[in-house]
Amino acid sequence: MDHSTPHDTDAASLLWRAWQASTRMGALPEALCPHDRATGYRIGAALAALSGQEVVGWKIAATSEAGQAHINVDGPLGGRLLSGRIIAPDQSVTLGDNIMKVAEVEFAFRFAQALPPRGSDYTYDEVMSAVQSLHPSIEIPDSRYQDFTVVGAPSLIADTACACWLMIGKAFDGSWRHLDLAEHEVRAWKNNQIVATGAGKAALGDPRIALHWLVNEVAHYAEGIKAGDVVTTGTCVVPVPIDAGDHVLADYGPLGRMSIAIR
Repeated sequence: MDHSTPHDTDAASLLWRAWQASTRMGALPEALCPHDRATGYRIGAALAALSGQEVVGWKIAATSEAGQAHINVDGPLGGRLLSGRIIAPDQSVTLGDNIMKVAEVEFAFRFAQALPPRGSDYTYDEVMSAVQSLHPSIEIPDSRYQDFTVVGAPSLIADTACACWLMIGKAFDGSWRHLDLAEHEVRAWKNNQIVATGAGKAALGDPRIALHWLVNEVAHYAEGIKAGDVVTTGTCVVPVPIDAGDHVLADYGPLGRMSIAIR
């Protein structure tokens, strides 16, 4: 469902140049600035095309009321995940001039079946039946805007909802399907100390609910879900401040753990 216009491509070009040069802008020029979600997702599609990278899934930003208040939006946002920004488990990442400087501990789902755009919403059961596996994930977000709290939801969506780096771990065993993920405790450790504790309910009340929302969001506004796509559903803990030299561990209790080194 990509019907990008020349204006969308021009906006995407400015954002992609900022990605490549690690620079920031105050906002997109008024003539190119998206004023609705549909335009934001079209610009995101054009940015992905300009990157030359495969879209391997989606992320959800602002899945908690606190997160929405922080960036001044009234609901969650979807952003494409680019193949060149996926990190293997227990590796390191260079923080560089990242302006957000946080790590987020999340649940991520991989799809066995495609859920393309269609005339009606997908039911919760249809979405969960299409899921292949559940994974740990650690996101290191970033923004190409100098102040991402003031540009608004459409512009944030255009910039892939603050996507930057995402570590995806090996699949949890199948026992997760019987767990109450909303109440499942998740801990974040930094430099061998527990710094944040939360649960799956931080993501729209339940990571499965967040996943259901994302599927219908991108089926309505974008290209939908492809078989093999990963969707990371939003942080379960208060984002952990990070800097070069830190070591962050995502602890999912009985399900397992995964860590990332920040350079």
